[in-house]
Amino acid sequence: MRTLPELLAPAGTLEKLVFALQYGADAVYAAGPQFGLRAYAGNFTLSELAEGIQYAHRIGRKVYVTVNIIPHNDDLKELPMYLEAIAAIGADAIILSDPGVLMLARKYAPLMDLHLSTQANAVNHLAVRFWQEQGIKRVVLARELSGAEISEIRGYVPEVELEMFIHGAMCISYSGRCLLSNYMTGRDANKGECAHPCRYQYALVEEKRPGQYFPIEEDARGAYIMNSKDLCLYPYLADILQLGLHGLKIEGRMKSVYYVATITRAYRLAIDALARGVELPPQWQQELTQVNHRDYTGGFFLEKPTSLDHLYAGNKGQGEAQFLGIVRGFAPEYGLLIEQRGHFRVGTKAEIISPGGGPWPIEVGGILDRQTLHPLEAARHAQQLVFVPYHESVPEYSILRASLR
Repeated sequence: MRTLPELLAPAGTLEKLVFALQYGADAVYAAGPQFGLRAYAGNFTLSELAEGIQYAHRIGRKVYVTVNIIPHNDDLKELPMYLEAIAAIGADAIILSDPGVLMLARKYAPLMDLHLSTQANAVNHLAVRFWQEQGIKRVVLARELSGAEISEIRGYVPEVELEMFIHGAMCISYSGRCLLSNYMTGRDANKGECAHPCRYQYALVEEKRPGQYFPIEEDARGAYIMNSKDLCLYPYLADILQLGLHGLKIEGRMKSVYYVATITRAYRLAIDALARGVELPPQWQQELTQVNHRDYTGGFFLEKPTSLDHLYAGNKGQGEAQFLGIVRGFAPEYGLLIEQRGHFRVGTKAEIISPGGGPWPIEVGGILDRQTLHPLEAARHAQQLVFVPYHESVPEYSILRASLR
């Protein structure tokens, strides 16, 4: 029986790590306090990372640590000690992109599995073979590959583990190697500090007419000439499962707990159903619209993107549900214990999703403060614990949301 690929989810915080694993990820990728490409993602301290790794291992899952910046000389000084620390706390692999980091990882973390980041731009079978010969166990392929190209690479290097991105934000630059942020803001995108200037609003200025701004596209909100749609390969999962990959990856370490849980759940359900030969219900794909997202695109999977794969009218995302809270317990006399994450009040119509079930409808018939048991019209502050009447317990880590469908 063919083994299914790992489903990898992003973990920007310890809480996101837990939710990603609870909602179906086989592994998560996370950054420690240094050397990752999401400097503003709320990265883990080493103690938090150790806690997350222990949690993942207890439930039979894995944690891969990103060390994928493009380092300068000064960055190399602390790297050996950092690699030793990552190995000591039991990380399952290091994700890297730089040959110098690779050399140090082989020396200071010799027992660690090494994965090649998409930042290394692997787009052909000879590149994959080269990296394998340097000690790389798994190659995260560049997003700029079609399904046919991935299949061809698989045929040339059947013994190398291959991984691809299947969902999340797309970078305008090749495999994320971007200089726009450095040039415009002084923040180095290749060291984790990207300011996302590809999402900025742009206009045209003629040299002899300074101060006169001409729209590049006729739109009242401006022109977003480098703003890509978000990648979504859910419709092509059946084909992707035939490619013989070892990992399918969701982007989004800077996304919310709700985003990570919902997207991971959708792909987990779909992958498992396809493995059983079950046709995917249409409502499962609808779950991908219940989070904040840009319009979706298939990226390079079928063909090279065109102008239809960009958003010229704006850079804001859209979503069809509001994240209201997390179920933290149940008391028969009071109902569900909810940790508030979004505004809701008595009378709010909502629904509940869990790692393996839902959505189930619920109307907020009342709210009780957990500490005082006094009735409230609405939860007063973020992460306040309140009881909401409900007829039965629901699984731990369930989520309360208000669907806008």
